[in-house]
Amino acid sequence: MTSLPSRAIRIDQTGGPEQLKLVNVMVGEPGPGEIRIRHHAVGLNFIDVYQRSGLYPLPMPLQLGMEAAGVIEAVGAGVTHLKVGERAAYASQPPGSYCELRVMPAKCVCRLPDVISFETGAAMMLKGLTAQYLLKRTQPQGGLQRGDFVLFHAAAGGVGLIACQWARALGLQLIGTAGSDAKCALAKEHGAAFVINYATEDFLARVKAITAGKGVKVVYDSVGKDTWDKSLDCLAPFGLMVSFGNASGPVAPFAPSILGPKGSLYVTRQTIFTHIATRETTQAMADDLFEAVTSGKVTIRIGQRYKLEDVQQAHRDLEARQTTGCTILTL
Repeated sequence: MTSLPSRAIRIDQTGGPEQLKLVNVMVGEPGPGEIRIRHHAVGLNFIDVYQRSGLYPLPMPLQLGMEAAGVIEAVGAGVTHLKVGERAAYASQPPGSYCELRVMPAKCVCRLPDVISFETGAAMMLKGLTAQYLLKRTQPQGGLQRGDFVLFHAAAGGVGLIACQWARALGLQLIGTAGSDAKCALAKEHGAAFVINYATEDFLARVKAITAGKGVKVVYDSVGKDTWDKSLDCLAPFGLMVSFGNASGPVAPFAPSILGPKGSLYVTRQTIFTHIATRETTQAMADDLFEAVTSGKVTIRIGQRYKLEDVQQAHRDLEARQTTGCTILTL
């Protein structure tokens, strides 16, 4: 059985960015339902920080990373949708994309259209599929129609900038929040109908003013603790609060009884991995994303590039909210 060398980033225990270590590993042949892929670029995401810090506990030692793009080098038994030599990209469990070469389950790996570069493919999969399931599959009662208001926190981040553009293409009026005037300008440039700097403005008051007091149909929130309470008050009756991240820390426990007086609200906690649990769903969502990108409706903005060996700095910058758009590791 052939084994090939690969550089990889591993942590032996949870903690800060200093736990990220560059190691050499050997990669074997794919088993049934698996592929071996040689990466050309790797995506960086906030979920990587949650896993590194221990907020999302996983067994140690752990090779981090949830998305990448590259070329298929070997295909295991039973894999029919991918062939050796094809360009591919993925957002997938288990972690392990911070490397040059890996063996992994094939079901969430998708053939990458030739017109999409490896860097764009690595940057777009987890964040783009997240924007897809939020806007298309996580909707308030009665769905979303053209002209509807939605509130999207962290609108200048990787998911946010994709969502701003996609919402505009869908005819939605996206109100985007961000932590600086420069980030607000970026969200506006990418299609947000309105922007709010939540470091200097009361976003609840602004949302009420923008919507003539009615509130929004849905809030998409990856910030967590710092935005939760006011976000609930931004919702119209029967509105939907969508939690999909904890950039400021996890939301504190709350009594469901508060949702009634606030307008019979709905609350959901979403994760991409439920949505991409099957090969068919993954491919359908990816096809929708690929169409949005190749048609020009959505442009993937790569704001930062780091070498694989500089991953500690990449994590520091991500946690300090020094990044905009997507971040990739280059090999």
